[in-house]
Parts: sequence; C-alpha cells; structure tokens
Amino acid sequence: MPKLEPSQLLERLAKGQPIPGILLLGRETYLRDLCRKAIIEATVPENAREWGVARCDAGEEEPAAILALASTPSLLAPRQVIFARGIEAWEKLGEESREDLLADLAAYFAHPSASSTLVLEADSLDQRLKLAKLLADQVLVVGVELPDEPEARARAAGAILSHMAQEIGIELDPGAAEELTDLAAADLARARTELEKLATYAGDRKRITRADVAALVVTGHKYSVWELAEVLASRQPARALTFLGSLLREGEQPVQIVGAMAWMCRKLLEAQDLPPQTPGFQAARRLQMRVPMAELAVRQSRRIPRKQLLEGLAALYEADSRLKSSQPKPGAILEFLVARFAGAGQ
Repeated sequence: MPKLEPSQLLERLAKGQPIPGILLLGRETYLRDLCRKAIIEATVPENAREWGVARCDAGEEEPAAILALASTPSLLAPRQVIFARGIEAWEKLGEESREDLLADLAAYFAHPSASSTLVLEADSLDQRLKLAKLLADQVLVVGVELPDEPEARARAAGAILSHMAQEIGIELDPGAAEELTDLAAADLARARTELEKLATYAGDRKRITRADVAALVVTGHKYSVWELAEVLASRQPARALTFLGSLLREGEQPVQIVGAMAWMCRKLLEAQDLPPQTPGFQAARRLQMRVPMAELAVRQSRRIPRKQLLEGLAALYEADSRLKSSQPKPGAILEFLVARFAGAGQ
C-alpha cells in the first residue's frame, strides 16, 4: 500500500468509514500530532475520549498486551483508539519473538476489532525487514514528514504554515510564509510556536508580513550558516567540522543544520544569477532577504563555484536522507557532508 500524506488521511477520516490499522511513519512532530488529533476526533465521541483513547509504549509493553487491548471493546466508549508509539523496538526483538509478533499482527489484521483503531507509530522502519513489509500490506501507512528534497520540503512547509495561520486566526503573507519557513529550517513545531508569537505581536491587524517575521523571529542560525559558507568556500573541511560540532553542542539539531545549509545553497545560486554590481536593496528584493544578508549572500556567491554549490545540494539531499534512517549517526553524517561539500568541484 503506498504511503499517504497527512491530508489524504484527513480525507479518508472525513468519510466516516472505520480504519482498523494506521501506521504513522516519520519524525515531524507537528504532522504526527495533527494526525493523532484527527484520528481521535473522527473515531471517538468527545464525551467518551477519557475511556476511548489509550496510549502505549511499544518499547516497554509486550506486543501481545497491545494487541489484546485493541481486541477488547471498551465498556464505556462505542469506539476506541489505541496508540502504540516506538514500534521500532519490535525490530530489535529476538528472531523467535519477531516471528511470533508477525504471526500475531497478521492474525489481528485478518480479523480486526470492529470497535478499535490501532495506530502504530515509528520514526522510521527498516523497509527490508518483514515487519515493515507486513504493515505496508495490512494497514494505512501515513508519512508524517516533509519531503526529503530541500526545495520541495520548503514549499510543503510554507503551505502548512498558511494552514496553521488560519487555525490561529491570522493571515500570513506569502513572503512571510517563505521567510518563516527558512528561519525555522522547515521545523513545523518551532514554526507553530513562532506563529503564535507573531499573532500576539500583530494584534488586531491579524496579518503577518515579512517585516514582522524579520523583526520578531530569531535569525542567528542563518548568520552562522554564512560563516560556514566562508569556511567551505576556502576548502577547510577540518575547520568546518569544528564549526558544525559547536553548533551541535549549542543545541542545533542535525536536520535543522542541513536545512539551513540547503537554504544557503539556494540563495547563493540565486545570487550568482544577479547582474554584477547589483545594489544591495535590489539584491534584497530579488533574493527576498534583508539588505545585510543579501549583500553577504552576493559576496559569498562570488567565491564558491556553481558546480560546487550544485554538488553540495546533492550532498545535502543524501545527508538529509541518512539522518532519517533507522539508526542515524549525526557526527558521521555531518563529517561525510562536509567532506563532500568542501571537496565538490575539485
């Protein structure tokens, strides 16, 4: 069964037909929470949710106990939802236990409870293993993640931000959506928090502009990424690794670092297309950036060959995919990224 987008899940739920099994697969917390909320609202009456919603941890509870809970109708709710998070733990069971689990899952989904929806959750699953293959055949698989390709990721995040703004009761200008997506490195949970701050900032105006985002949202990580651009342009991979290590120690997430670097590459490529001697204010308008950052982008773009930027984007795409693997090793992945990026075009 192909992986659905969250919007497609919402469409299925809106039809009112029970869904016996759902797998929420991915790391994007905002999208996962959105799906959880929609599943509960579509499945369990509001006055019965105290009894009709159960949450389990697959890393701590026996799979048989979770399936038994799903098989047992709730006495106080006409329908129930059972959430089982962290089913990656099932991949680590011993061979005999794994085979027993697969048999139990197949038996359950062959005759699922008519009053239950079993929602399994995982950041990632090894698609080569039988567990992922069985679930792909038996349940509705929903990808709770943004696209891997950086530009597609930014576009998708921008569309979701506009939807978030409507929920909050404000209007988000297209330029503001793009700016906030960049500043939040397409992290939807962080973007939601920033939107709520912006709504308070805008007050009765109920409209958020690019200038509002620039005034209120912290932008330090973007200035940091320009420092990294200078290091990479001078072909100093050891220094770049030290720089990246400091960002990680300061709490920056590897996926966000990769997202910021992808944003940097896109802006540098756009800056290379500007005519020579373009004034700072014109560059800012063309690049959709503030003047100081636009001038910095133009300067840096003259120092890095276009081929290096394009190959760097390819390396970023690969690093982003590896960070979303079942057992990511951020240090090794970033080391690989810097080696590819700093050496591209040589």
